[in-house]
Amino acid sequence: MPVQCNLSCGRSAILKRPKTGDTLCKECFFQTFENEIHETIVLNKLFHRGFKVAIAASGGKDSTVLAYTLKLLNERHNYGLDLFLLSVDEGITGYRDDSLETVKKNRDDYEMPLKILSYEELYGWSMDKIVQQVGRKNNCTFCGVFRRQALDRGAALLKVDSLVTGHNADDIAETVLMNILRGDISRLSRCTSIITMGENSIPRCKPLKYAYEKEIVMYAYFKKLHYFSTECIYSPEAYRGHVRSFLKNLEKIRPSAIIDIIQSGESICIRDGVTLPNRGICDKCGFVSSQSICKACTLLEGLNRGLPKLGISKSSHYKRITATTSNVKIDF
Repeated sequence: MPVQCNLSCGRSAILKRPKTGDTLCKECFFQTFENEIHETIVLNKLFHRGFKVAIAASGGKDSTVLAYTLKLLNERHNYGLDLFLLSVDEGITGYRDDSLETVKKNRDDYEMPLKILSYEELYGWSMDKIVQQVGRKNNCTFCGVFRRQALDRGAALLKVDSLVTGHNADDIAETVLMNILRGDISRLSRCTSIITMGENSIPRCKPLKYAYEKEIVMYAYFKKLHYFSTECIYSPEAYRGHVRSFLKNLEKIRPSAIIDIIQSGESICIRDGVTLPNRGICDKCGFVSSQSICKACTLLEGLNRGLPKLGISKSSHYKRITATTSNVKIDF
């Protein structure tokens, strides 16, 4: 006998939500998923009418679902937003060049303007070239830092009011665990924030903060959305991968583990007397940094000096090296 949808619509259920355990038909799942994102946007006041919003688009499932649902909700609830797609070409042959074709299809399907920036034009280095210098052990550090700043640069070029990313509940729970394992109190204190910003910077927000990755995949599948699903060729050895495997195993035992970890991160209180770095502006590039020289500029200077590991060493080592050698001009 077919299982009935929990929402009493009279239709047969076709899926069981990993997040709640509810059995739903396709139509009720769509409605529930979209309503939850709308509620996240409204309760957290992510946007205001007339906002220009850049959607960080990689072509993957998260950014594709984000672009689709934001367009849908913008029209359904009359948010009054002007939506753009913003993509970063890291310069990874056989991966990013293919995924950008998916982004271009999303541009056409969703009728949104698209801006693409590349590491090559911003920094003079592609990820393929960086990996040749640093190997595959620390390459994700370079890519993550450069990508975050590239999105800030793109948002500034587009003169948007907000930048939205496709970070989902799984991503945020992983980040909480990573910061705990690293003992990084500064990042732990802000990694669950749904809106983040620094001095004079464009706010970033995460409309998919409470959406499970499995449900995003199901939504994309049943909606027949076009997205790119190949894993980055340089990421299998990334530290996040180990944390992700741990979280998946934990979720098998306790399905609510993802939301539980996020809520724990949100509830963390920093003891009085603990000094956290202020997020200000980099003296060199003018973008967000918690140090006088941001991590992107530090990594880039190491690459340009032929010392690729300089940027991932202790800040004291970086200052000692740069103080005893000639300055390298960094053009942006």
